[in-house]
Amino acid sequence: MKSLFIGRFQPIHKGHIHTIKQILGKDEDIIIVVGSAQHSHTPDNPFSGGERVMFIKRALIDEELPLPRIDIVPVTDINIHPLWVSHMRSFVPYFDKAYSHNPLVKRLLEDGGIVTDSTKLLERTTYSGKHVRDLIRWKNSEWEKLVPPGVVELIKKYKMDVRIQEIGDTTTKQ
Repeated sequence: MKSLFIGRFQPIHKGHIHTIKQILGKDEDIIIVVGSAQHSHTPDNPFSGGERVMFIKRALIDEELPLPRIDIVPVTDINIHPLWVSHMRSFVPYFDKAYSHNPLVKRLLEDGGIVTDSTKLLERTTYSGKHVRDLIRWKNSEWEKLVPPGVVELIKKYKMDVRIQEIGDTTTKQ
């Protein structure tokens, strides 16, 4: 069985790894869908689609997860909810069901005829991308405990933590 795991992964954190391990533990292969892949350099989406793919791959390798059972596919938004599922399907290999903890995404998948499933979340308020980004923005090193070590290393190596601090609460027009 092949399942989608959909998220923005801004950045991938230990909560995401917890979910990936649960799906693999159900003997399901995974297609990790990196959503909103076209967005970057904003407070909510500071990392590019390519950077997020790099983070995910590094985290999977560091966790010694079975790479042959995992695909990573970036998917852009089209901002037309009724068409989003067919748009996403055009980018990913065939799959049997999908996982997302986002209520809108789950509703769109189900309305598109896709079976959804769930996993247990790991301390949702602690392990959330927004919380990690806020800690980075506030220069609070506690974020490093929430993110896989290899991803912390990449964020620091490429000064992406500085990017988040510089972007701050800037808003952009869409």
